[in-house]
Amino acid sequence: MPRNSIVLLPKNRKLLKAVGENMKLARLRRKLTMDQVSERAGISRPTLSSLEKGNPAVSLGIVLQVLLVLGLEKDILLLADDDVLGRKIQDADLIVKERGPKNTKK
Repeated sequence: MPRNSIVLLPKNRKLLKAVGENMKLARLRRKLTMDQVSERAGISRPTLSSLEKGNPAVSLGIVLQVLLVLGLEKDILLLADDDVLGRKIQDADLIVKERGPKNTKK
């Protein structure tokens, strides 16, 4: 059964390409080859190449595996870390209810 292709807007493709480029630069700074990283991450070399090219079909698990090899695994916690828009939406929906008088039995 064929896989569904992932459709992204051009600006979102640029974002994925930038992430892939950043991971490639991190690998090169550490003087690691694609073969070394793919072997240590337990993935194939073509999969690593796809990741570094910004292919949207690469899973988040594979991204994490490569980050682990590069020693950057904590960077994944930065995804959606400071959700300013979400907090504003949440705050706009908050309804502050006034508490009614307490029923006291005498």
